[in-house]
Amino acid sequence: MPLKLLIADDEDTIRRGVAKYVQLHTDRFQKIYEAENGQQAIELILKYRPDIMLLDVQMPLKSGIEVMQEAEKAGVLPLTIILSGYDEFKYAQQALRYGAKEYLLKPVRASEILNTLNRIADTEFGKEKMVEILEEEPETNRFVRAAQDYIAEHYAENLSLTEVAEKVGISGGYLSTMFTQNLKCGFVDYLNQVRIERACTYMEQNYLKTYEVAYKVGFNDEKYFSKVFKKVKGMSPKAYRAAHKQRRMDEI
Repeated sequence: MPLKLLIADDEDTIRRGVAKYVQLHTDRFQKIYEAENGQQAIELILKYRPDIMLLDVQMPLKSGIEVMQEAEKAGVLPLTIILSGYDEFKYAQQALRYGAKEYLLKPVRASEILNTLNRIADTEFGKEKMVEILEEEPETNRFVRAAQDYIAEHYAENLSLTEVAEKVGISGGYLSTMFTQNLKCGFVDYLNQVRIERACTYMEQNYLKTYEVAYKVGFNDEKYFSKVFKKVKGMSPKAYRAAHKQRRMDEI
């Protein structure tokens, strides 16, 4: 699927300028998200799972280092390109130790940022894969992918088959058939799978209660959430938290 990019920088002119430049000069990134502080960056990472992140090291609420630490702990750390000023180099060094792929010193031209993004995309995802992504897909597959993309963006809302079908330009019945043929599951089952996977990420962070996680991923009832969670994961939310905690302790 097309790549997703997160730009996290508290300087509006840099964040918006880079986003606009990338949109105008490449079609590799179907989705570009913007975060003006570290906490917002974490929320966007957990919700949208960007493939690549352009990250300022000094931001309000959470630093770039803290963003990388939390994302890494949750197992969803994007490929990271660090932006920093000259006097912040010690933070950039720390970010590189956490796995950042590149370090760019401010002020930096948008063209240099784009070249770096393209190089990372080529190296990590491969040119052949990028060509395949950009090639025209069969019509049925195109509709399913469009529906998947819409669900990935709006899973926390009160989605219906009819609404998603309208967004991608086909009937609800046709979309339902396409899901069954291409994904081997129905629309509701797929939506629930997406929601539960996102819920797992939030629970692994361990700072939200179960009912808060349920509401955050689109469920209006905690009991129903627990029922669906057990169906998808084979265990209750409580058991999942305990199992994850034990895995972390074993790793340590």
